[in-house]
Amino acid sequence: MSTLKIQIVEDEIVIADSIYDTLEELGYQPLEPVINYTEALAQARDESPDLALLDVQLAGKKDGIDLAQVYREEFNFPFIFLTSNAESETLRRAKPLKPAAYLIKPFGKKDLFAAIEMALDAPQEEGESEEQQSSDPDVFFVKDKNFYQKLRYSDLLYIKSDHVYLELYLVNGLRHVIRKSLSEFESTLPSQFQRVHRSYIVNIDFMQGINSHCIKVEGDEIPIGQSYRDELFKKFAID
Repeated sequence: MSTLKIQIVEDEIVIADSIYDTLEELGYQPLEPVINYTEALAQARDESPDLALLDVQLAGKKDGIDLAQVYREEFNFPFIFLTSNAESETLRRAKPLKPAAYLIKPFGKKDLFAAIEMALDAPQEEGESEEQQSSDPDVFFVKDKNFYQKLRYSDLLYIKSDHVYLELYLVNGLRHVIRKSLSEFESTLPSQFQRVHRSYIVNIDFMQGINSHCIKVEGDEIPIGQSYRDELFKKFAID
């Protein structure tokens, strides 16, 4: 799975370099810092980051709030405002853009980590979700860059949770990665899907076998969590 890609838009070089180093320490993939509106927009279009850290005050006529407006209209990734100015006028301009979080400078490693994780776990606005529903109950769509990919629940073997991502394993060896919590995605699934572990949901239509430790789906052995075992065995009338 690819590492989370994070854009840094900060015109104070020392601060930008410090953020870059901190993101690397936290296990993210920081993009090379950019210092103004034009560079940031070009980089976002080229690199498709998963999240952006935007300094509100930038060199040039257009600032981080102007940039966030374009991001809100053109892209579908969250952004966090960085500011040393918590005055009401700054917050008034920023609030309508619905940033995932604000970080007041100076901030520490723990503050940065918490803001990023909360931003990624936060539900997206209505109309901007990673998955879109169809009038066909077997069809759903997942966003893949600038397109929505059409998928079918009946082709979905199992789902694996990996931190803030989900890996969707489908027939014919296909796989898609989306950013969403397992519980949130579970609420959209048809009845043939069964939670078997805190990190796994399986399509029981593809179940080939089961024992006390795992369930076999199309040759893959999916672990069974202890807290799910009794309910699962009861469902299949297994002693």
